[in-house]
Amino acid sequence: MLGWLHRLMPKEERFFELFTTHSNTLVTGGEALRSMLDGGEGIGRYFQAVMDREQDADDITREILIAVRRTFITPFDRGDIKDLITCMDNSIDQMQKTAKGIMLFEVRAFTPHMKDMADGIVQCAKLVQEAIPLLRSISSEATRLSAITEQITKIEGRVDEMHDVGLKELYQQYSNSNSIAFFVGHEVYDHLEKVVDRFDDVANEIQSIVIEHV
Repeated sequence: MLGWLHRLMPKEERFFELFTTHSNTLVTGGEALRSMLDGGEGIGRYFQAVMDREQDADDITREILIAVRRTFITPFDRGDIKDLITCMDNSIDQMQKTAKGIMLFEVRAFTPHMKDMADGIVQCAKLVQEAIPLLRSISSEATRLSAITEQITKIEGRVDEMHDVGLKELYQQYSNSNSIAFFVGHEVYDHLEKVVDRFDDVANEIQSIVIEHV
């Protein structure tokens, strides 16, 4: 009886598979958002790609949370699983908010700082994508995992600086002539910064898991 029941329970490998699939949506979503900032005729297509990846990520998040409730054995603490997938999902949710803001305000031209911030988003997404499989072997991969989280935190710091410099330039350009343009640019900068902030939350959660297991 117990053997039959155990076979019905999700296995540890399934969690890693789902986390990996979710991390892939972060990369493709981030790349689509970055492509939106190139402007041009493709902006609508890339917007839809961000929307689609966000929906995929929601589906995966839901599946992980259901699996946490159903399984006897999890690869690490149930609370950590919930917190990690929530942080990851918040990252792509913020990408979606950014893309929606761009479409809402019909932004079609983007500053170099905005594009650099979006590059930072893609870099963070790829670092998370690299980190997730390493959680299978936390003890032996602790050094690399810590290095990845440190890289994400450094990117977050650089993006904060880009945000501040970009806002100052916008203010200098539009404060006396076009308050609407300043407002719209401010919104785009803030949304982009928040995406990277959410990736920093992911890095902090990964580091917390490493500390608990090493």
